[in-house]
This record gives sequence, C-alpha cells and structure tokens, in this order.
Amino acid sequence: MPKAQETLLEIDLKALKHNFKHLKSKLNKHTQFLAVVKAFGYGSDACEIAHCLQELQVDYFAVAYVNEGVALRHAGITKPILVLHPQAVNFKTIIEHCLEPSLYNAKVLNEFLAFASAEKQTNYPIHIKFNTGLNRLGFWENDVDFITSKIKDATSVKVKSIFSHLAASEDLEEKAFTLNQIESFKNTSKNMIDALGYSPMLHVCNTSGLLNYPEAHFDMVRSGIGLYGFGNSDKENKHLKPIVTLKTVISQIHTIEKGESVGYNRAFKSDAFLKTATLPIGHADGIGRQYGNGKGFVTINGQKAEIIGNVCMDMIMVNISNIDCKEGDEVIFFDGKHTAENLAETINSISYELLTAISQRIKRIIIQ
Repeated sequence: MPKAQETLLEIDLKALKHNFKHLKSKLNKHTQFLAVVKAFGYGSDACEIAHCLQELQVDYFAVAYVNEGVALRHAGITKPILVLHPQAVNFKTIIEHCLEPSLYNAKVLNEFLAFASAEKQTNYPIHIKFNTGLNRLGFWENDVDFITSKIKDATSVKVKSIFSHLAASEDLEEKAFTLNQIESFKNTSKNMIDALGYSPMLHVCNTSGLLNYPEAHFDMVRSGIGLYGFGNSDKENKHLKPIVTLKTVISQIHTIEKGESVGYNRAFKSDAFLKTATLPIGHADGIGRQYGNGKGFVTINGQKAEIIGNVCMDMIMVNISNIDCKEGDEVIFFDGKHTAENLAETINSISYELLTAISQRIKRIIIQ
C-alpha cells in the first residue's frame, strides 16, 4: 500500500479470509459458523466484513442491536442475522428486516410473542438465551417450564436456537468453571428440547471456546475477535492475522527547550532539549487520554515514539528526539506487527476496547 497521507484505517480482507479459514478448520463439517459483526465489525466496517464472509459461505451473522442488523440488510446481506440484545421498541423493525431476536427474559419473551401474534407471523425464528454463569443476559435453567408453556403451542414463533455465553473460555485457570457452564447448558438444552418436542440448534462457544473446548462446538459456534485477528493468547495469536492497520502522518515537528511544556494543562514538562511530532488523531478518534503521558506509543520508521502530554481531542504529540523523520512521514498506531493488543496493554486494556473505539470519522481503506 502507498504511504499514508492522512489518518487511515486499512482493512485487509485477505487477512480476514485467512482467519475465517483457520477458525473454520477447527470445526467438523456439520458445525455451522456464526460471525459476530457488531460494533461496526469490531471497529472496522461491518458491511465490508459481512460481504466478504457471506461470499465465503458463513452460515450466520450476529449483531448487538437492531440498527446494526438493518444496516447489514440495506447493504445486501441476506444470511440470517441474530440480534443479541433487542429492545421491544424495535420489534416492528426486526420483522420488517427479517432479523432474528434473542429472547432472554420473561418480559421480552412475552412482548415479542404478543407482537408476532398481532403481526400474524407464522414460525418466526427466535433464539432462547440461557444464563449459565456470565450473569449478564439470559433465562435461568429453572425457567424452562415457563418458556415452553409460552411457546410450545404458539404458531407465531419457532425456536431456531438455544444458546448461552461462556464467561472465561480464554482463561485455562477457569477451566472448571467453563466446563460447569457447558454441562449446565447441555442439561438445560436437553430439558428444553424434551419439552418442545423438536431440536433447535445449540451454540455456546465464542472464539476462545471454539479454540479451547472442541467438545462444546455443538451445532454452531460464534466468533468475533478471532475473525479480526486475535485469539486471546500468544499461542493462538500466532495462527491469526490482525485485519486492521491504524496509521497517520506527522503534521508538524517542534523543537522543545528544557523547561518548556507540551499540550493541555502543561502535563508534560521537558527536562532537556527534545523534538516532538504532532499527529492528526486524538481522543475523538478513539485514542483515549489514558494513552498519554508516556503510556501509549506509535511507530515511526520502525522506531518507537512515546505519546507525551495529554492526548487532545484531534491531535497527539509524540517524542521523536531519537528518530530520523520529517513532516509528512507515516506513523503506525497498530498493525500486524505492533498490534492493537500490544497498544491496549500499555493501559491495562484489551484489543476489543481499542478496536471498537476507533471513530467512524477515520477514513476506511479496503485492501482486497
């Protein structure tokens, strides 16, 4: 790719295809693959990601909220789309765009059943979520009788899947907890299937579950962060390729005398002569203030340059005293070598947070 002349997020679809094929290779031929493309495709471009994966014959997509699913439909995505956290106010939009809701408590179940019936739906696909230990969303295992009493004889809906979410599948020190979650899910699903009289799909594995618990692949797995190049461990990261590169340019170089300050609140005061570079990216673009004052860094001509002073809304200053560079040179925030995970770790964060924070005002470039 040509050198950046402005702040860009490059999205490498070849890397995405590599990650999909690698993760898919872990499954047997009957296990379906659900791609999670919520949060603008983990900060990239959900529609481009979904189009690429649809061409690769992914089986399902998942989004967090209804408007994300609508955007995919408007972009021409035809595969089934699971909405993980629907709200009743959007039920009409769900049906209008053939989206499939996760129903996770009595309130949302009753409201969707009433709405689907009023809209004269027949066998509209729904997904029943159980809480097996994450304690975020989901019915409890003792809710099976209540759920089936509501839907067994309903003609307006049909259960497409039963699912849950693992809380610590990436942490092998929590293996006993994860195995307990899987066993709880198996027992609850069996009770649900017995009561329904038919067998919906079962899925519980996220990316780390897919990689660490093959016995729990069931009928489908869900992968988000793995598709974008991160396996939540050094071992798995070696087999995946980060799909995005965040880069910018040097707008201006300053020489700073001893005793001078840099940036808002004079947060950085120089104790010696140094050079700084100002970059056109800031906390409005997703690089939070916590990366300032020597914690975060960028790479310029292969060398590390620490962020100094407070991160501004639209700009960041970095120390280039020992780097041979000039105005207009390219600057890398993260890529396949210096990853988003590496940068996030400087503030005790994770790749998910950094990636999904990248502002939509940053120009996206698709690399086929």
